[in-house]
Amino acid sequence: MPAFRVTGTFRMGGEWQRFTKEISATGEEDARHALLSDIGSKHGLARRLIRIKLIAPLQPDEVTDPVVRYKVARA
Repeated sequence: MPAFRVTGTFRMGGEWQRFTKEISATGEEDARHALLSDIGSKHGLARRLIRIKLIAPLQPDEVTDPVVRYKVARA
């Protein structure tokens, strides 16, 4: 399963917070959906309050998140 690094911002309180997250997904659209779902549920945010700036594919040796690395290695 491919891995992606997603960067962007989300509205928390009165400020926009930056984020970078690694996601394992079948494609860019699945990575976008997984990120919106994850951040939205963890922080209680609507999707309109999450702005994705970049979704970049990662090579298996570039992955730093151990959970994502495990999922990539198993695929």
